[in-house]
Order: sequence, then structure tokens, then C-alpha cells
Amino acid sequence: MTARFDDVVHAPNRLRICALLAASSSAEFAVLRDILGVADSVLSKHLKVLQDAGYLAISKPTGRGRVKTWVSLTAEGRRAYAGHVQALKALLDAPDTPIDAPGTPVGSPGAP
Repeated sequence: MTARFDDVVHAPNRLRICALLAASSSAEFAVLRDILGVADSVLSKHLKVLQDAGYLAISKPTGRGRVKTWVSLTAEGRRAYAGHVQALKALLDAPDTPIDAPGTPVGSPGAP
């Protein structure tokens, strides 16, 4: 696996969705919504972005009672999430990398 920042995964709510799904085989829509503390429409929008990228599988199994929407990461989604996390860890492990002010090394004159 290659450490690589992924713009699709990077958005805070999508990063949290991927983290939650990486820890399980699948999750029900309402559970994700409640954990994230967002409206249905907000969650739907983020799920659609992840699904369009091929990172999510969404299913609505039929059966008795109300139909529930289940969400799971695809193998590609798991790789993208793991690579993004690895890239974030590499950033944290690089003590000489300026983060506070792009282009200005931390501790130099003019740095905050």
C-alpha cells in the first residue's frame, strides 16, 4: 500500500465515515447519521461522493418491515482510506515539515 493523500477521503465527514466503516464490515445509514451528528441530506451527499469514487457499496436488502440502507467500504475504499491515514501519519512523523505556515519553516523569523 502506498501512502497517498486522497481528496475524496480527506473531507472531515468522509474521513470519519471511512474510519467508522474500516472498523466494521458495514453500518446502517441511521447509525452513521447519529454518530456523525448530521442531517440525512448531509450524510447522503457524502456517501454519494464516496460511492461515485468506488469507495462504498450501498445496499438496501428487502425483507420484513422498513427497508434499511447499509453501507460498507469496498476493497478500493479500504485501500484509499489506509493510504490516506498512512500519508497523515508520515506527515506527523516528519518533524521538519512546516505545517503552520506553508513555505515558512517552523521556528524561522516570520513564523508564527
